[in-house]
Amino acid sequence: MGTDDVATAEDEGGLVFHPMDQFIVKPLFGGDTVNWYTPTNVTLWMFFTVVAITLLLVAGTRGRAIVPSRVQSVAELAYGFVYKMVEDVSGKDGVKYFPYIMTLFMFIVFANMLGLIPMSFTTTSHIAVTAVMAMAVFLTVTILGFVLHGVGFLKLFWISSAPLPLRPILAVIEVISYFVRPVSHSIRLAGNMMAGHAVIKVFAAFAAVALISPLSILAITAIYALETLVSFIQAYVFAILTCVYLKDALHPHH
Repeated sequence: MGTDDVATAEDEGGLVFHPMDQFIVKPLFGGDTVNWYTPTNVTLWMFFTVVAITLLLVAGTRGRAIVPSRVQSVAELAYGFVYKMVEDVSGKDGVKYFPYIMTLFMFIVFANMLGLIPMSFTTTSHIAVTAVMAMAVFLTVTILGFVLHGVGFLKLFWISSAPLPLRPILAVIEVISYFVRPVSHSIRLAGNMMAGHAVIKVFAAFAAVALISPLSILAITAIYALETLVSFIQAYVFAILTCVYLKDALHPHH
């Protein structure tokens, strides 16, 4: 959740709260100006995300015990889950790109989960963060496609199974949908994370009202549980779409 407290005040007989304040980017060391080099709350929680991933995948598996600890079991489960996803969707050729997809998945799932901690900041609720990841995926698979296949990569846009008169029209549609990929890839993640946290903040504001406080707390609990599931699902969706795009780069044909 955000860094601002839940504002519940009486103002002209109404309840005042600002559910979107939790997404405001603020400098860590004071001031109002945010430049590209300014350490902010986004920077801080991205750092915490990297630390958490390192503790799980590096420190947690250092012993490599035959009978794994709980932390090692979680790390091995995450590794196996993502590896199988890459292999099933992208094929054997896509396995060599597993580290990249594993990095994306772990960063997103940890950023989402850490964002559920009270007084934290959800970095994946910002389009600036998700757009960078989505654009990186888009450029990676596009460059990879041309490196592996040259001009033959353009076969991705030519649907040979369609009737010949329709192929040019479908090619235009395919090109447009291809360039829309990073937009939908980034907005889907940021929009889902922002919406869920905003709803929790709204119900948290009503928790201060005595008459509806019990219902509000029940609603917060239910939505919080749902957001925990959504945090994992959104990381999975981002990763599996990356696998689909990678498959198109490896095998550009319909």
